[in-house]
Amino acid sequence: MGCSSNANTTSDGEQTTLIYGRGGDSVSLDPAVVTYGESFKVADNIYDTLVQFGDMDTEVHPDLASDWDVSDDGLQYTFHLQEDVTFHDGTAFNAKAVVFNFERWMNPKENQAEPFAFYRSMFGGFKGDEGHVIKEVKATDEYTVQVTLNRPQAPFLKNLSMTPFSIASPKGLVEKGENYGQNPVGTGPFIFKEWKRNDKIVLEKNKDYWVQDYPKLERVIFKAIPDNAARLNALKTGEIDMMDGVMPSDVPQIEENAELKTFTRPSMNIGYLGLNVTRGPLENKKVRQALNHAVDKDAIIEAFYEGQAEPAKNPIPPSIQGYNDEIVPYEYDLDKAKSLLEEAGYADGFDMELWGMPVSRPYMPDGQKVAEAIQSSFKEIGVNATIKTYEWAAYVEKVIGGEADSFLLGWTAQNGDADNVLYTLLDKDMIGSSNSSRYESNELHDLLVEAQSTVDQGERNKLYKQALEIIHEDAPWIPLVHSTPVVAGKQNIEGFNPHPNSSVELMKVEFK
Repeated sequence: MGCSSNANTTSDGEQTTLIYGRGGDSVSLDPAVVTYGESFKVADNIYDTLVQFGDMDTEVHPDLASDWDVSDDGLQYTFHLQEDVTFHDGTAFNAKAVVFNFERWMNPKENQAEPFAFYRSMFGGFKGDEGHVIKEVKATDEYTVQVTLNRPQAPFLKNLSMTPFSIASPKGLVEKGENYGQNPVGTGPFIFKEWKRNDKIVLEKNKDYWVQDYPKLERVIFKAIPDNAARLNALKTGEIDMMDGVMPSDVPQIEENAELKTFTRPSMNIGYLGLNVTRGPLENKKVRQALNHAVDKDAIIEAFYEGQAEPAKNPIPPSIQGYNDEIVPYEYDLDKAKSLLEEAGYADGFDMELWGMPVSRPYMPDGQKVAEAIQSSFKEIGVNATIKTYEWAAYVEKVIGGEADSFLLGWTAQNGDADNVLYTLLDKDMIGSSNSSRYESNELHDLLVEAQSTVDQGERNKLYKQALEIIHEDAPWIPLVHSTPVVAGKQNIEGFNPHPNSSVELMKVEFK
């Protein structure tokens, strides 16, 4: 790393720069336009949101909004904003800035390639769309914002706590235009300084941060090191201070090293093989069910997760309300798989592509190895899967574009609500965005919208259990694992909270 020691420490030797190693680079630092975690990790430290999650849970707490009121009918939220907060460009944070951000999200430009996918999935489309949740956002005075909804939305505040709804500087958005994603401006604890693509992103302390006594660090550097072994070696040699994407098999040697320690995230994720239901034999439900029967999840967990995962049968993990434990998983049964293929008219099998992720993700430390294991399983039933991959940003773009037959991906439920997984990834409204399987079910859609609009959590749970039965039967995915991701770092690091939503918030981190 090209940082001199005196830039990293104070005069009395205290370390003030943290170098965080990760498997891939960010795509953009405009959190509203991206859907994948490597961008959010950095954005979490540049921006604030109106409301935020707890240090280790998904309960909603104040952030840029100091408090809020909700009308009895659940249709109006009045946010009272923090005063004397400024953006990194020196402009004032106020109600007008919040309204500007909402108007931007609600009214994407026609030529936008990926128009605010998270906004679309969390709030039922954009202004003018039939299912759009938000009716109006207005500033009632300098520090008060009133949001009126078209229908109640149970996870409304949780949605606003998510990184895609970070409040950006209106001046920065206007002045930078299409280049804003490379020049982000927030109100957060760190200020963007430099980005060398596929190498590093440098952030520096916001000395005027509105939260007293934070951040503790002077500088944070996010360093992209795609190879897992090279990243671990960089941690051991002191080139980096923290790393994610720890291979489960490497945990024992990290824990045995007196200079290092691990941080374990509670599981709130899913790793899966998506099946594009619009391509060739995968259009047939029985083929998709057959492929589900052909995968030995326990063997994959034993080989690549060292027991730090559990087999998945639902798209949502057991920690999320609405989980359906009564669903009987597709057991590993090659004879059953062959029988289903025969029923579908593919007794001799078929050829397909299987895309494997090029980066380590919390739900899948080694996508290429998992792809090879699944390829081997499919061969047993006569399905010849050719493995393909691309650089991460291209991989994501092509999968969203529907170019893959099958693809390894995963998801962490950023707000702890079933809606954030099921509607986001499997609803028909999200085809061309985050529903990369291109799966379409009107019955499922009606259940998911009803669950969104129902405030009673018990009723929502019943609706989600029904939804999971439909998804299980139609099999647009092969749910593989719910993993327990591990982050590693130097022994003297304190203040890092390994949040279950995979965020990397470094505001409270310091070296002791």
